Amino acid sequence: MNESSTGLAELLSRFQVFSHFDDDQRQMLASIGVLKTLESEVVALPEGDPPTQLILVLKGAFRIQHTTQFGPLTLGHVLPGDLLGDMGYIDGKGHAADAVSETEVEVLALDAADLTARTNEDSAFAAAMLWALWRSLSGKLRKANGQLAGFFKGDATSPPLEIPLAKTLYKDEFRIDMATKRNLFQEQRLSPLEINLLSTLSRERRYESGEVVFHEGEQGDEMFVIVSGTVLISKFIPGAGDEALTFLGRGDYFGEMALIDSEPRSAGARAHDDGVTVLAIPRDVVNGLLNIERVSSLRLLRLLCSMAALRLRESNGKLLGWYLLSAGKST
Repeated sequence: MNESSTGLAELLSRFQVFSHFDDDQRQMLASIGVLKTLESEVVALPEGDPPTQLILVLKGAFRIQHTTQFGPLTLGHVLPGDLLGDMGYIDGKGHAADAVSETEVEVLALDAADLTARTNEDSAFAAAMLWALWRSLSGKLRKANGQLAGFFKGDATSPPLEIPLAKTLYKDEFRIDMATKRNLFQEQRLSPLEINLLSTLSRERRYESGEVVFHEGEQGDEMFVIVSGTVLISKFIPGAGDEALTFLGRGDYFGEMALIDSEPRSAGARAHDDGVTVLAIPRDVVNGLLNIERVSSLRLLRLLCSMAALRLRESNGKLLGWYLLSAGKST
């Protein structure tokens, strides 16, 4: 252990994204990281390039920028303590936009291949890394959803929450058999422990077409996985009304962001078409199963990271689509 990597490991302990890492895990990150300084207006991760690096911003800021015929569209900002390149690292796709330094920046660059090799060798380190990536992607997705809401000028007041009485009535009487639950989780190639816990401790619910699973702005104490049917995830856009963000089907998870940051739901969810059957997974079950010390939950963590990356790409794509339709102007 050399002095420079020891100092870098201590520096990493100051950032929330790696606060759950132990000393050895931070030392492992430091051993594969390279410190870099970039001047302002430098493209660190060009749009379309393959994901070869995962970057921690130490000082300064980046803007995530997509170039269009109407000029640049800023999709977000990456600040000290934030990860850059996390979406591509998870899904293996090219960067969705340029990452441009807004000031002189200092970063720790982690080689993606080296990082993957370390996670393959050390399951505890892999669990810690996936937790960091899940938190990072979920935080960016929440910000992206907020940016969608701010695209249109108008009344910024959210719609009132209207909780249907049906939500607290017959829902708890609905039952599906254990084999159906287990089949769902086996399809996702989860570990035996994950399958047993999720099958045993989840609560089945049935929602008819158009019925609300949860409202935007609610506090969340459960996440959900779809057994059958389709769920519409939507957001109230001031000046535009309720806007569909995505449609989810069998095996998709939703509602997990509120369990990570304990913030209100950033979007609403309702049953689509012929209704939906879901399994509700309480917060304490999620916290126990995805405990940072439970390396047996790696498969579920990878699945949740992949879904967060997909939804972040979808939200950024929707914002880009609106920007192009408005000829580069918000309305």
